[in-house]
Amino acid sequence: MSLDKSIIEVKDVSFVYKSSNADRPDVTALSDMNLSIREGEFLAVLGRNGSGKSTLAKLMNALFLPTSGTIIVNGLDTTNEELLWDIRSSTGMVFQNPDNQIVGNVVEEDVAFGPENLGIPPEEIRIRVDTALETIGMTEFKEYAPHRLSGGQKQRVAIAGILAMKPKCIVLDEATAMLDPIGRKEVMRILRKLNTEEGITIVHITHHMDEAGKADRVLVIDEGKRVIVGTPREVFSDVKRIKKLGLDVPQVTELMYELNKCGYNFPTDILTVEEAIACLKQSLPSGKEL
Repeated sequence: MSLDKSIIEVKDVSFVYKSSNADRPDVTALSDMNLSIREGEFLAVLGRNGSGKSTLAKLMNALFLPTSGTIIVNGLDTTNEELLWDIRSSTGMVFQNPDNQIVGNVVEEDVAFGPENLGIPPEEIRIRVDTALETIGMTEFKEYAPHRLSGGQKQRVAIAGILAMKPKCIVLDEATAMLDPIGRKEVMRILRKLNTEEGITIVHITHHMDEAGKADRVLVIDEGKRVIVGTPREVFSDVKRIKKLGLDVPQVTELMYELNKCGYNFPTDILTVEEAIACLKQSLPSGKEL
């Protein structure tokens, strides 16, 4: 793994949804997008509804092909149909609703589905399924029917199905949007583990700013264009700009921003509760405690 090596290159990419109705215009979802995603990084993608986030995700997995420009995934051009399986096995996709992605009658069957379609030998599939379920902490549920699982558990099974294909990158298209806070926390813990311990590149499209705050970098898209790329501290410190783009910032960043409007002078790049507490303690008169 090397953060100097790109696993996905988006070069001058535009994507247009062609209208089937002569009375309706075509819709440009992405325009002149350029982005380099480094191998082993955790990238969060933000943007208001209709900004082009999901279109970008589908382009990375070759579900869509660019109208113009080029996308290179692990050294492979997504427009080359002969390389389609290689591209999708190196960059797996997890969608918002796990029920749309789970196809097996029991958990282990579902996890085995991807490797089976890749033509992996049965004995290797068995190893991959067991390893994937162990990685996401779902071994004890391997013989369960998916409908018996919680939303967070279903999403973990969907991730296991991707892991069994041994991808270098996982793209998640708002995969935590339908989950409760406990389910979201479960999935984020797994993603962080896969990123830090397995070296898997994570591209996480999300509406939850606290999740984006834990990424290595944040990409903000607006009206199909790349408008901001930087570390979470760099991106969220400019609260006014983020709000003008129709987005929020992490709650603790918002708190410090509002306090500053009341005359305080706290740093604008606070992302965690611990950092906020440290700043607040420093501002208290000597001998006082929170």
